[in-house]
Amino acid sequence: MNFARYAVFYVPPTDAQWARDCTNWLGWDLNTGCDVAHPDIADLPLAVSQITRTPRRYGLHATLKPPFRLAPDQTKDTLKSACATLASDQKPVQIQSLAVTRLGRFLALCPFGETNSLSTLAARCVSELDVFRAPPTADELARRRGSGLSVRQEHNLTRWGFPHVMDLFRFHITLTGRLPKDALESVANALENMLANQLPAPLDLADLALVGEDNTGLFHLIQRYPLVG
Repeated sequence: MNFARYAVFYVPPTDAQWARDCTNWLGWDLNTGCDVAHPDIADLPLAVSQITRTPRRYGLHATLKPPFRLAPDQTKDTLKSACATLASDQKPVQIQSLAVTRLGRFLALCPFGETNSLSTLAARCVSELDVFRAPPTADELARRRGSGLSVRQEHNLTRWGFPHVMDLFRFHITLTGRLPKDALESVANALENMLANQLPAPLDLADLALVGEDNTGLFHLIQRYPLVG
């Protein structure tokens, strides 16, 4: 398959019940490249398909290196080789726990406890694979700047192609799009009930996932790379 963009994600293990439930919640399984049925959850203020319309196409993930177009002098094979090299020199990372968290008008699973090792891993992915990233187009830059950027965000956009990287990185597994204010609490409660007693504590990040975006905007798993450093 030819991909319009690539990214490096953390993709939860497919054998974990919480990951299967969250994948069904989103409605797209990037591991198999297939639609999956949304769960039937009562008393939501909006249909699950509406709640998850924006994050659905990415599948269940946390971004480590944001999506990028491949540089003209690089190939998918050279990118795969570089991902393997990075993973071979990186130890697994452990998260104390995850919790449903409000990020502005979005809901995501975010970590509790120390996150320096997560930030270091993400920074390595951003910097060491940057040679594979084509520069953003003028339209892409304008879109990023449209909501207003801080000085630091502008620096990151110019240097790394995305505002929220390096010191502005925050690990999160997105579960909703932007919600009405009066819907946030009930959707958060539904997610907490769905995931009650399931979220791992601790959670081990044992591999990196190289993913690709197809020509319809859906992301697919290309390959996992175990962290064995």
